[in-house]
Amino acid sequence: MTNSKLRGVAVRPVALTPQHDLKTLVENRTVFNFNNCELNIFETHQTSEQVLLRFQGMVFTTMLRGKKVMHVQDTAPFAYLPGESVILPESAPMVIDFPEASMLNPTQCIALEIDRQKISDTLNLLNERFPKVEESGPWRIDLEQFHIHNSLELSDTVNRLMRLPGEHYLTKDALANITLQELLIRLLQTQARAVLMEQSATLQSSHRFAYVVQYIREHLTENFTVQQLASLACMSKPHFFRSFKRELGLSPLDFILQERIQLAKRLLSDPNISVSEAGYQSGFNNLTHFALQFKKTEGVPPSQYKKVRG
Repeated sequence: MTNSKLRGVAVRPVALTPQHDLKTLVENRTVFNFNNCELNIFETHQTSEQVLLRFQGMVFTTMLRGKKVMHVQDTAPFAYLPGESVILPESAPMVIDFPEASMLNPTQCIALEIDRQKISDTLNLLNERFPKVEESGPWRIDLEQFHIHNSLELSDTVNRLMRLPGEHYLTKDALANITLQELLIRLLQTQARAVLMEQSATLQSSHRFAYVVQYIREHLTENFTVQQLASLACMSKPHFFRSFKRELGLSPLDFILQERIQLAKRLLSDPNISVSEAGYQSGFNNLTHFALQFKKTEGVPPSQYKKVRG
């Protein structure tokens, strides 16, 4: 599972079912079928406990609004919130509590049941054409890492998939097929990135990208170039840039920016550190650039973020 201190990027909620159309107040289900997957939207409008759900195929779920408490995979119960996703294997049970659900505060979640052949075809494509840099095994969906925090790229892909039920019939399945393949790739990249983020210190001696990630973290406030990072990985600059982005889902420069924003957020939560100090201490040399990048990533300027968190 991922580091609970991280926050994922939330998928946009969709319109709630009108009250008079609800078939049940607990996990009301709306279903959209595509060629290679089934999209389910669940809503719960009252508190409830021990609700069982099970899907025949592998299921990718993500929270849109509200809070659930999940009991899955023989692990301790955990809160399930917007910005997070859960992946479960075929026929795996989910037992769910809804401690805060009400008509004014409903939960909303999607569950995407994905065709086994589509998963296999996507993994085969990656392993044949874009193998991992390190010989640590093939691309695979890690079902032990079942509770993840959404990356921006993963959430953006889910948002596009959620718009497809409104598409014209003749194009809907073709677009769903392309978007579903991207979703699976984004999921794999998100999981790969989570592993390196959590284990960079222990993997750095055997995995060149883990070594680079650890170096970035230890020198985050310093100025360094992609060429320097490529040299650390013993790769040419073009090969390093392409491989890093393919395997982790974002470019080395975007990764550095993301890490600096995360550091800035921690600093802004300290009431003794000003906005300008947080910017400089997180590696930004230009405060205007810091404010622009922070707002682009977090949706609010750093000054507003500090008012709420600092």
